[in-house]
Amino acid sequence: MKTKKEFDQYFKMEILPLIAKQYEANGIPDRPARREAYNNEMDDLQKIGQITEDQAATWCISDGMETTEYWN
Repeated sequence: MKTKKEFDQYFKMEILPLIAKQYEANGIPDRPARREAYNNEMDDLQKIGQITEDQAATWCISDGMETTEYWN
């Protein structure tokens, strides 16, 4: 992953479905769970060298991804 756009797409397709299944059975976005998962995934990718320390320090979850009801 080289760009935030690529990371966001990965998060949306791979991680967000897991968050929705575990924490959003009522259909309401769990904003803290989404933020924590986003940050944890960024930390993991930075540790294995897929993104830089600067990227991990400056990227944050977008408002739309944090608040939009999960879509299949």
